[in-house]
Amino acid sequence: MSQPGTFWQKYGTLAQMAQAAVALLGFVAILFQINEIRNNNRAASARQAFLGYTDLAFKNPKFSQPDYEAIKTSSRDEWVQYESFVSYFLYACEETVAAFADKREWQASCDYDLKPHLPFLCEKNAAQPAYLATYGTDTQQWVKTSMKNAAVSPPDCKLRKT
Repeated sequence: MSQPGTFWQKYGTLAQMAQAAVALLGFVAILFQINEIRNNNRAASARQAFLGYTDLAFKNPKFSQPDYEAIKTSSRDEWVQYESFVSYFLYACEETVAAFADKREWQASCDYDLKPHLPFLCEKNAAQPAYLATYGTDTQQWVKTSMKNAAVSPPDCKLRKT
């Protein structure tokens, strides 16, 4: 025969365990919702950054499809504008590719837009390696791999005609 109270204690413990499990499931559901909101916010922010870059490219075609040799000999202001343009482009791509890692078309778009800037990035990296270090390791690797694939390397840093 069982001792008095043991039967109720046993079921009381099971009820407490079930209540804890339900609370844990609720907590996990809240974490998933927070993560989903965070992902949606990141995606919206990345879209906004890329839209800002696209608007900048539309307003500054001389920078989106640059004559880099002409820019190098232009005014200091134009040089700074071009450098800022490329910086914004890299930032927009970094954000977009991170937010949409499962959507290859974003990377393809960035790859396409990167190519005309490779001579600048090659020279900048050779003269000031800290410039690329301001971006994440994935972006740094992307730029370096793109330079290698396009055979853009110091000291001439020329983009080969293909």
